[in-house]
Amino acid sequence: MNYRIERHSGESAYMQLYHQLRSDIVSGVLPKGTKLPSRRVLAAELGLSVITVEHALALLTDEGYTESRPRSGFIVSFDGLPSSAPLPQRPTLEDMQASRSAPEDFPFSILSRTMRDVLTRQGKRILDVSPRCGCMELRQAIAAWLGRSRSLQVRPEQIVIGSGSEYFYGLVVRLLGRERPFGIEDPSYETIRRTYESCGAVCRLLPMASDGISSPALENCDAGVLHVTPYHSYPSGVTATPAKRREYAHWAEAHNAVIVEDDYDSELAPLQQRADSIFSLLPGRVLYVNSFSKIIASALRTAFLILPDPLPDGWAETLQHLTCPVPVYNQLVLAEFLNEGHLERYVSRRRKKMDLKK
Repeated sequence: MNYRIERHSGESAYMQLYHQLRSDIVSGVLPKGTKLPSRRVLAAELGLSVITVEHALALLTDEGYTESRPRSGFIVSFDGLPSSAPLPQRPTLEDMQASRSAPEDFPFSILSRTMRDVLTRQGKRILDVSPRCGCMELRQAIAAWLGRSRSLQVRPEQIVIGSGSEYFYGLVVRLLGRERPFGIEDPSYETIRRTYESCGAVCRLLPMASDGISSPALENCDAGVLHVTPYHSYPSGVTATPAKRREYAHWAEAHNAVIVEDDYDSELAPLQQRADSIFSLLPGRVLYVNSFSKIIASALRTAFLILPDPLPDGWAETLQHLTCPVPVYNQLVLAEFLNEGHLERYVSRRRKKMDLKK
């Protein structure tokens, strides 16, 4: 196996090994049933500790790419085929609403200090009207944060700031047009369908399976746009598997379609459940939407959209007429919060607490 670990890379050694092994598994270089080299062999060849190798292999197993068998080691289990297991139990309304308010350990003191610092430094600038796509400081901070947290490489110019995900649903219709149907998960967050239909789009309801949208329903759908919530689809609670995310990407390519990836709640996913975003698999055909409402506070009303690069024909003209509804002050505070690493430390603490409750 021709794997290399870059010692001066910004990525940890176990994640480098994980990404290289996963790439070979997904591409078919390591087909289903292949036995991987032992942990000690990999560690010796790459100059890593056995623990580092174990971490990478455990992550592959947790995501469904491999399985660990007694006396056999790690065997490739990924074949790209969707699961046929039944839909998981639907969460109650109380379960979904319980996490809407900020937890007790939210760093209010840090946030308040950040707000005072921004007021002191920026002065009357906080009263300015926001640039149409949002303040460049926040767009740069989000681009850097996505690179660190999701390994997404985007330019600040691709990012648009808005007041919640719903703001972008309407913009998506303006960018893509009403002529082609929009495929959405069934069940899904009701506001998605209502917003699209209020903007004149026709929606196709696609039933959910345990791993995402049902494969037969997706294949037979005539939609030109597919709206999915891969990590935490509401209200079903379904998380799309790595194979299903690739199925979405392949479907979009085969049908000349566009995907709206609504990545709500993904920051709180345990490390072992993190999977590639669809945007990273197919950046030219995916509009990536995310919000800070869940991980910071819903009252912040700040979300962002990542656009393809380069922009398709006609999109630049539509964007010229945008008006960013998020106050400049909110944007500058959030930019500072991201740049100082406060969000990542807070999310890490929340993940650890969630793991302890399991």
